[in-house]
Amino acid sequence: MTTYLWQREAGELARMIAGRQVTSAEVVEAHLARIEVVNPSVNAIVRVLADEARAGAARADEAVARGDRLGPLHGVPCTVKENIDMAGLPTTWGVPALAAAVVPLDAPVVQRMREAGAIPIGRTNLPDMALRVSTDSSLHGITRNPWNARRTAAGSSGGEAVALATGMSPIGLGNDIGGSLRNPANACGIASIRPSAGRVPDAGFVPTEDHLLAVQMMNVNGPMARRVADVRLGLQVLMGAHPRDPWSITAPLVGPAVGKPIRVAVVAAPPGGSCDTIISGVVRRAADALANAGFDVVEACPPRYEEAVAAWARFLLGDFASVMDQLMPLMGEGGKAFLAAANSAVPPLASVAEMSQLLAMRHGIGRAWSQFMAEHPLVLTPTWTQLPFEQGFDAATPEGAAATIEMLRPVVPANLLGLPSACVPAGRDSATGLPIGVLLTGQRFREDLCLDAAEVIEARCGLVTPIDPVA
Repeated sequence: MTTYLWQREAGELARMIAGRQVTSAEVVEAHLARIEVVNPSVNAIVRVLADEARAGAARADEAVARGDRLGPLHGVPCTVKENIDMAGLPTTWGVPALAAAVVPLDAPVVQRMREAGAIPIGRTNLPDMALRVSTDSSLHGITRNPWNARRTAAGSSGGEAVALATGMSPIGLGNDIGGSLRNPANACGIASIRPSAGRVPDAGFVPTEDHLLAVQMMNVNGPMARRVADVRLGLQVLMGAHPRDPWSITAPLVGPAVGKPIRVAVVAAPPGGSCDTIISGVVRRAADALANAGFDVVEACPPRYEEAVAAWARFLLGDFASVMDQLMPLMGEGGKAFLAAANSAVPPLASVAEMSQLLAMRHGIGRAWSQFMAEHPLVLTPTWTQLPFEQGFDAATPEGAAATIEMLRPVVPANLLGLPSACVPAGRDSATGLPIGVLLTGQRFREDLCLDAAEVIEARCGLVTPIDPVA
């Protein structure tokens, strides 16, 4: 074959396996070999499931031979972030204290990937307790950005993004309470989507089955892949109500027809801080791609943008304050430093009344955005307003932590408001070689519109992946 199997996309591999052009065993072996060659230089996959994957591939090939009905990812390897439960394996959250926290059941999203025929091949790295936007684990070490090893791979799903970008996996699972599906997609040149709140079930045993309010309202699981088509396929596999998540719902992926042309509000330099002109330029080129495809592109910013960013930070950190005494002893030095600096920069919630007032403010911001998006169904922004930073910058000083939070501000309104938000590569910085992704944020349960527009940008501005790591 002119293209190695590890270079092919998830949907393509599933079709090849179903069509008997290739066996699942051959696909799994190709990815295991790629992991052996590449992973030592990037440290993205922290547990290789070679024996389990080979056994799964054998069963998958037997099913093809019998003529069984096959799932949409039948025989295709996948990877899973190590804060998502897999039965019989530890859910470590990247910290030594949980290195032996073995769980009895798969998370709903892992269960659904298996039901679709996918075969887990590895577990991927994350920062301590997923509470940092650079993937540096006190249990597993640093994950390196394959485009530029001196720069962050971002986080917290950084190991997943690097595994995908380098061809060690064709599709994977991450989660997102503050951009963690989209931050590393941006830094590593892949695609992802933060689904609407409730679209994809979220349940796990570690550190506890009962989630904090901020986690219930703002955290989501979702798919990551190199191409938007595979992100869409992954979302279709994962979505729908599940009894272990009482707030998950079943809703169609494709919503009612929207009048054409679809209006896109472009925010090339979001308010609330600085924005690199290189990144603003990439956003404008992505906007041009949409305009050329028939979208109605206008410059307009959703209302109360800076309030949305500030409310996200107060809600997240204010709620986590209730467990900070338990969290801090689990964290390594870098994680502690970043979290402490972030906490010191955000006014604490001093009372139940302040939390209630904050949630009332969230409702008002959500109403304002909903009215805006009735006229602008899509919002196009940067993912980060600066290029991925040097390793360690976010935790080295309080100023670095503050700058990090400022630069990721475009991702967090979607978390606060429960909106879908897709990241797609749209360019590269010539000086550093780093990819630059853009965000398409939509109305609740309109992931279809986000992904449709992302595919237009991908077709005109996308990057060639997978890549070999660059020192």
